[in-house]
Amino acid sequence: MDIPDWFVWIALGLAVLQALVPVICRLRGLDSAVRFKARLDLLDAVGTLLLLGGLLLSVVVAESWFWLTFAGFALMAAVYAVKGVHLLRARRRPTA
Repeated sequence: MDIPDWFVWIALGLAVLQALVPVICRLRGLDSAVRFKARLDLLDAVGTLLLLGGLLLSVVVAESWFWLTFAGFALMAAVYAVKGVHLLRARRRPTA
């Protein structure tokens, strides 16, 4: 079964909408900590979409889109490093 190229682009567009809309709604919050976590989640979602989109496009479309996979992996690694640092800093703070 051959999947048309236009269907792949529509599927990627819908995946982007589903992944980013809830995160973008949280960016409008009043608390700065919630907005910062929403920014990290937004970058994580974009990295995941780049990683999976690069894999999908490199398999389905004849052109080489595999470089998106590396960009997504690098972005996700940076986001998880920042999340890990914030988790470690939160554990070291004394609680009253």
